[in-house]
Amino acid sequence: MRTAPDSRCREPRMTATSSSATELVELLDLETLEVNLFRGLNPPESWPFRTRVFGGQVLAQALVAAQRTVEDTTAHSMHAYFILPGDPSIPIIYEVERVRDGRSFATRRAVAIQHGRPIFIMSVSFHREEAGLEHQLELPEGVPAPEDVPGMDELAATVLATLPAPVRDYWTRPRPIELRPVGIGSPFEVPRRMVWFRAHGTLPDDDGLHRAVLAYASDMTLLEVTTVVHGASVLGETIQAASLDHALWFHRPFRADDWLLYMQDSPSAAGARGLARGLVYDRAGRLVASVAQEGLIRPVTPFAKAIA
Repeated sequence: MRTAPDSRCREPRMTATSSSATELVELLDLETLEVNLFRGLNPPESWPFRTRVFGGQVLAQALVAAQRTVEDTTAHSMHAYFILPGDPSIPIIYEVERVRDGRSFATRRAVAIQHGRPIFIMSVSFHREEAGLEHQLELPEGVPAPEDVPGMDELAATVLATLPAPVRDYWTRPRPIELRPVGIGSPFEVPRRMVWFRAHGTLPDDDGLHRAVLAYASDMTLLEVTTVVHGASVLGETIQAASLDHALWFHRPFRADDWLLYMQDSPSAAGARGLARGLVYDRAGRLVASVAQEGLIRPVTPFAKAIA
């Protein structure tokens, strides 16, 4: 197994274009309104996705809401549906249903509400830690360490400058997650890609928060893998794109403020929908999470004519 060099660096990693880990922690610190009822605010104006709420934000806030209603268990899986676009101009209300509390497992259902309507629903399963069988798919050989992958500041004047404006703007905009895509700008012959990511700055030692941050980041870049092999982008004007559902499984402990490798592929695209999968490894090569998402990738004119 190829493992990236280990690093336990915890110093702040801020740049002029980054949003801070502190802002992300504040975004995920929901207000308790009543038993099982929480309110989540939207991010500062400087953050991206201001035309609609970023799906990863709703995933993370809903997970935080569900975590507030359990004790002595940790989330191991979540399954969600995006129903309506979120309105970034008003807060989001999260209502949690305590479906079941068992000896080993607990189940919660979280609903995100705006304008009196559900915009998102999610089921979360929690598990008390216990020993058992263990195996994993190994990290492939030859994956470059994050230190060997150019950051956005280095790419801005070279590779990113050659990409279409919407794609360039996406990768360079301020965000609380630092991204280092492996091989960005290279032609894609198969629907696969890899991205290193971590929170911008040090996070508190709170396992539930680190899971919420990974949930936030898991919606970044994933749907794009369903279109790259077709020479298209979900960020451009030729594809109408939207996340439809999202599933996430947590396997092992991790820190979201240390580098994580997001290996993504797309086994199928058909019927204007694309399926994307992801495996998340820490830099020691441990598989810490798995992700699956189906999204709308509807061709629109003039791209639809080009492929007809």
